[in-house]
Amino acid sequence: MHPDIHLALHHARAAELRAGAPPRPARRHGLRTRLGWTVVEVGLRLATRPRPLPAH
Repeated sequence: MHPDIHLALHHARAAELRAGAPPRPARRHGLRTRLGWTVVEVGLRLATRPRPLPAH
């Protein structure tokens, strides 16, 4: 199947599914979300911490 046709069919099917789905409630950014992003930020800082160069 040609990629453009495949993509068009995918978009059409996704639109059908969205139209038939019940509406989602509005999302709130609560404490749990903020805490989760803080944990991600701390993890990224730990993972990218500069390491000392090995001595020759």
